[in-house]
Amino acid sequence: MFRLAIVFVAVICVAGCMIGPNYKRPSVDAPESFRFQPKEAADTANTSWWEQFNDPVLDQLIEEALANNRSVKIAADNIEQAMGLLMTTRSVLFPQLTYTGFHAREQLSRNDVSPAPHTNPYGSHQVFAGAAWEIDLWGRIRRLTEAAQANVLASEAARRGVILSLVSEVASAYIQLRALDEQLVIAKNTLSTYDKSVKLFELQYKYGQVSQTTVQQARSQYETAAATIPQVERQIVQTENGLSVLLGCNPGPIPRGEPLARMAAPPVPAGLPSQLLERRPDIVQAEQNLIAANAQIGAAKALYFPTISLTGLFGQSSEDLSDLFHGTSKTWNYTGSIIGPIFTAGAIRGQVKQAEAAQRAALLSYEQAIQNAFADVENSLISREKLGEQLSAEQKRVVAYREYTRLAWLKYNGGYTPYLDVLYAEAQLFPAELSATQTQAAALISLVNIYKAIGGGWITEAEAMTAKKTADVNGR
Repeated sequence: MFRLAIVFVAVICVAGCMIGPNYKRPSVDAPESFRFQPKEAADTANTSWWEQFNDPVLDQLIEEALANNRSVKIAADNIEQAMGLLMTTRSVLFPQLTYTGFHAREQLSRNDVSPAPHTNPYGSHQVFAGAAWEIDLWGRIRRLTEAAQANVLASEAARRGVILSLVSEVASAYIQLRALDEQLVIAKNTLSTYDKSVKLFELQYKYGQVSQTTVQQARSQYETAAATIPQVERQIVQTENGLSVLLGCNPGPIPRGEPLARMAAPPVPAGLPSQLLERRPDIVQAEQNLIAANAQIGAAKALYFPTISLTGLFGQSSEDLSDLFHGTSKTWNYTGSIIGPIFTAGAIRGQVKQAEAAQRAALLSYEQAIQNAFADVENSLISREKLGEQLSAEQKRVVAYREYTRLAWLKYNGGYTPYLDVLYAEAQLFPAELSATQTQAAALISLVNIYKAIGGGWITEAEAMTAKKTADVNGR
């Protein structure tokens, strides 16, 4: 037993060595700053930015989405699945204890050549406790455990990515919905104005004051506005249905809060490109996938080396049940085994090549995720800047067209210009108003996209809201 203990300690000491490369984060060629980072950027990346829109309805919708969205729940179950796999993989590092029980009754032929037992028929009763342990001498199991642990962290990052996308999509869809509401109001008000013009010109035509051409020109304007209304109404319903699915409920109407013009714009969050490596869930997930793939190389290479296992059995065995637990019924054994490859026709080499190729692909995916993240931030920053400029120009254009329309009516009513000038002015004003509203929504959505692209600690706040809401529901 003393010699066995020495061997056991020696094995444990040697088992610290693991085959395969240890993970080291790849170097990243990150720029020092973002090209279009505004000077007024604020340190708000760790706040619940959606609350800065000052719309309680939007806050409530996001809270509901975090509690009920199916994708968030699927992502949480994926984490549980990965943790279960980690527990299964890691368990092999420790001795496995088992128990067995056996009872049999048998009678042998008395005419058999071999002599029958002393008692025939005879019984057999056995109770055993067993132990088995694969000594992880080359680190294969530890590499597999390392890969499973990375998969758990990748699943957690994936869930954070789902939360990031969910909050952003709810906010963007709600802003788009409010923009469509305002476009519908503009279209209906324009239709009402055109309707009055049509009725007025029909009356004037009846008494010979205007031509049929003027009436038809006015009617064409009316029908243009009338065709816009069902188009906007269709988009409103479709946006409501999409938002309902994000909220985890059946398609239906969505409550409204503040109008678009009264929604405050959150400040642009400050951040550095190097911070994306820790903030962006997709980058974290890609790196954990790389860690898992790196560990799989060691697990594959360890197959070249022998597997050493220890097994032991201790129990009681007796023909009579009454004697089963007497000292004379004691039985035990222990064995050690070693199994290693001699010729596998390239099977192990194939697994190693597969693992190395998977690691290279994971590395490229990690690098690509980083480049995409940089591009997302730059695109969202330039969109915010240029959409602000575009909105300012479009709002000025709307003011100009309104004044143009007013002056055109004055000249027409004074008999200085034909109705065609009024028609042209109004034909420019209506789409300009619709476009300005849509650009205003796009400018607000660009801020949402910045927070989505830059990530930040607000995802942790959203996770906490999800956990709290789920606990409240389960508590009831």
